[in-house]
Amino acid sequence: MIENSLAVGATFIVYILGMLAIGYIAWKRTQNLSDYILGGRRLGPATSALSAGASDMSGWLLLGLPGYALAAGFESLWLSIGLLIGTWLNWLLVAKPLREQSVKAGDALTLPEFFNNRFNDHNHALRVISAFFILLFFLFYTSSGLVAGGKLFETVFGLDYTTAVIAGAICVVSYTFFGGFLAVSWTDVVQGLLMAAALLIVPIMAISADGGWSAMMTAIESKNPALLDLWTSAKGEPLGWIAIVSLMAWGLGYFGQPHILARFKAIRSEDEIPTARRIAVGWTALTLLGATLVGLAAIGYLDRDLGDSEKVFMVLVNALFHPVIAGIMLAAILAAIMSTADSQLLVSSSALAEDFYKAILKKDATQDELVKVGRFAVLGIALVATLLALNPDSNVLGLVSYAWAGFGAAFGPALLLALYWPKMSREGALAGIIVGGVTVVVWKQLSGGLFDLYEIVPGFIFATLAIVVVSMLRPAPEYAGEQRPA
Repeated sequence: MIENSLAVGATFIVYILGMLAIGYIAWKRTQNLSDYILGGRRLGPATSALSAGASDMSGWLLLGLPGYALAAGFESLWLSIGLLIGTWLNWLLVAKPLREQSVKAGDALTLPEFFNNRFNDHNHALRVISAFFILLFFLFYTSSGLVAGGKLFETVFGLDYTTAVIAGAICVVSYTFFGGFLAVSWTDVVQGLLMAAALLIVPIMAISADGGWSAMMTAIESKNPALLDLWTSAKGEPLGWIAIVSLMAWGLGYFGQPHILARFKAIRSEDEIPTARRIAVGWTALTLLGATLVGLAAIGYLDRDLGDSEKVFMVLVNALFHPVIAGIMLAAILAAIMSTADSQLLVSSSALAEDFYKAILKKDATQDELVKVGRFAVLGIALVATLLALNPDSNVLGLVSYAWAGFGAAFGPALLLALYWPKMSREGALAGIIVGGVTVVVWKQLSGGLFDLYEIVPGFIFATLAIVVVSMLRPAPEYAGEQRPA
């Protein structure tokens, strides 16, 4: 339990009330499903960039990555490098064509609807299967955020883990339920700035308290020299190609993350994408560096075994700051959790409302009815994710890793080829999404030798091959552009 948790709790309450106020304002501006899912496609470049970054990084940025850096040292840099490259390529290759083509493809609001309209899929198989994988992998992704919330409230307030998870879930669901995409995006800006500030201040304070950079490096070397070697593991063993490729391959996941891709579709104009890209890449580089430095600084600063390395950020904050300042720093963790979990809940509820309810159950559903379905879907999905998060032994980075691979393999190749390869067919898209998603699920259950390779790599490769081979065997008719299937 954090010292002076009453002061920290007061800071949390003020922060949550501020987020709820933003949610209320957004609720007043939400008039239809386009507003609820994409904010009416009117986000500015800074909002789009910071919202994409904040919704991307989640609680693992302040818990999982610092914990990994604490345990693995410089090895963790491979992961950060892969993520930074992936962020840049996603904004460079996907943002503009997706913004343009999603409008041409019947003003598609969701990723399943884009695939459905892009390939004129009259029986909606693409839409339903895409929505299925979104719901499947987001249950694990959202539960990772709730696990992070559980660890936060457990550490700060000394709550029972189950109670802590439920408290975190209530915080996230409350404003997502009402405000939709605008609430999510506006709060993401505040939360993204808070995360960046915390990840700059905490390692600087820790390194200064430890005597500076040279003293920190000396302290780490005295404990375990292997932690300062980019090419060896914490055990001093050489990193093989499987380990390095697996860490770098996290960057592949960006091309298939529905909650990040939604920001590309929502930006106000294609002309503002280069500005948004520079902001997004700069923010990502800053926060990844800060999170890694938190873990490295803790190696030299702390003299005890934490038991759970993913609590290292919280432990440092408690040791370094006055309770009021500590409350602000710890609110950054809550910000990271909320900024991603709310986006995931929103995309999942959109899939249920737009891609199941409207496409299959009630094609003549009104806009008001769809918004209501989307809001109550948030509650249902959050409930299931909360149940998955109740295991106190859950690992934030492990849950994120699985969901990240699932989305990257199922949707990444399909989206890239849909945007750039006119000869891609409906059958090819269907094969790629299924093969990519199933490969991740199956590969995750195997281990040893080649099966230790991060599952996104075989999933991405097999999905790409499936799309190309099936599209060659079953060619696509001429792309219908703006036509929408009946």
